[in-house]
Amino acid sequence: MTQASLLRVSDLSVRFGGVVALAGISFEVAPGTIVGLIGPNGAGKTTLFNCISRLYAPQSGEIAFRGRSLLRLPPHRIAPLGIGRTFQNLALFPRLSVLDNVLIGAHCRGRSDFLSDALRLPWIGAEERRLRALAEGLVDRMGLAHLAHTAVGALTFAMQKRVELARALALEPALLLLDEPAGGLGHEEIHALILQIRTLRDQRGLAVLVVEHHMQLVMAVSDRVVALDFGRKIAEGAPAEVQRHPEVIRAYLGAAA
Repeated sequence: MTQASLLRVSDLSVRFGGVVALAGISFEVAPGTIVGLIGPNGAGKTTLFNCISRLYAPQSGEIAFRGRSLLRLPPHRIAPLGIGRTFQNLALFPRLSVLDNVLIGAHCRGRSDFLSDALRLPWIGAEERRLRALAEGLVDRMGLAHLAHTAVGALTFAMQKRVELARALALEPALLLLDEPAGGLGHEEIHALILQIRTLRDQRGLAVLVVEHHMQLVMAVSDRVVALDFGRKIAEGAPAEVQRHPEVIRAYLGAAA
């Protein structure tokens, strides 16, 4: 792993029965950079995210974060390392409030345990106030302060997307995985999302790995782009370079193009 790498994916392969979902994928994400992961439906993008999150186990290859193998860790150990994630299909708690959903994301940043909570040790109150202030700050940053105590299920899809992003940020990640963040959003909402992703990177020093079909968003925010097709990496480089790559054009538009 090079010194500049935060995340390194090396020769990763995943099969589901006779279906090859990923075939020897390798790339790196440096600190403070935004990497776009593109490809047609079925290219293997979400499978790759699920391997990083430890929801899937690859047949071969390696995933290292800050030089440490993720494949030797159980799924519940991934977020505390500093990896936050949003999901293509929202994974919120619809009956809980906006604030409570974000507080759940902050949970792994707490130091309390079952015994300390049961005994209500003196420092527990201060810890709860710290995490609540963190969650309230993120709710406000996402423009959701007026909805903080509203059940998430009552919100529009676009607002729910903001809640999920706030929850991912509540664990104060070094690496943020965004799975189809523009899905279901309108033109103006996508433009706001582009600005939001840039701002998060610039102000927080986050590295971002984003899976997205919306090419305008990927090309606008990414420092580098990795293109997949049928589980293979077909191109990697600067956004404009990948956009012009013959294999990428063929994957999206067909051989005639």
